[in-house]
Amino acid sequence: MITFQIAGYLTEFTGGRAEIKIDRDAATVGEALNQLWQAHVGLRDRVLTERGEVRPHVNVFVNSQVARRDQVLQVPIEGETEICIMPAVSGGAGDR
Repeated sequence: MITFQIAGYLTEFTGGRAEIKIDRDAATVGEALNQLWQAHVGLRDRVLTERGEVRPHVNVFVNSQVARRDQVLQVPIEGETEICIMPAVSGGAGDR
């Protein structure tokens, strides 16, 4: 079982769902994401570039561990896995 946690504005592309479970095996994060794209096609272009790379403003966590953006699609997975897709957060309090 692969559980995807979808955060922020990205839920607009999953029908408002923040958690999606897929009961299929995948060898890598990239394979798991391909299964997610089949169910939620519009999400792919918000997470990956046209070259198939994770966008700079998107973070992907695998089992609560940060994965390097340039390597995350090749990260091996097996068994129960949680993949969190989260838009990067920036900004903060400025001078007042």
